[in-house]
Amino acid sequence: MRERKRLLIEGGCYHIITRGNQKQRVFLEDRDYETYLKYLKKYKRKCGFFLYGFCLMPNHIHLIGEPKIPTNLIKFMQTLSRSYTEYFNKKYNKVGHLWQNRYISKVIMKDAYLLTCIQYVEFNPLRANLVKSAEDYPWSSFKERSVSLNIKSRMLDGLRI
Repeated sequence: MRERKRLLIEGGCYHIITRGNQKQRVFLEDRDYETYLKYLKKYKRKCGFFLYGFCLMPNHIHLIGEPKIPTNLIKFMQTLSRSYTEYFNKKYNKVGHLWQNRYISKVIMKDAYLLTCIQYVEFNPLRANLVKSAEDYPWSSFKERSVSLNIKSRMLDGLRI
């Protein structure tokens, strides 16, 4: 079956989801989350990707952002996924795929829905009963985004991670 072409739009904002192969955990300890965030920071700068929100769940990832150049979305996700897979496979003496299929990228409107989508992503750990409050989950953008009183100005520049 042939894969559908990705919808890439100038100035487009995307909700990106990628899941562990067979829904397996992709983060087994805190160091894994930290390493993924290190790669996320590196490749968002290198590929020109504005990150507005994220949540790293034990077996899947949500990213919300906007590539400066639409085709950079593909490069960003390929290098990020490949780097983390190499790290994970080496650390845990594994081989093969870490991620299930291709990542999903949904175009989202940069209006009130963008904030709703970010909140949905950041409250994922709460719905999964991993924490009692979204601010208690260390692997999402909730704390950094809510530190600023002026969320809109912070969002224009993207997150600092």
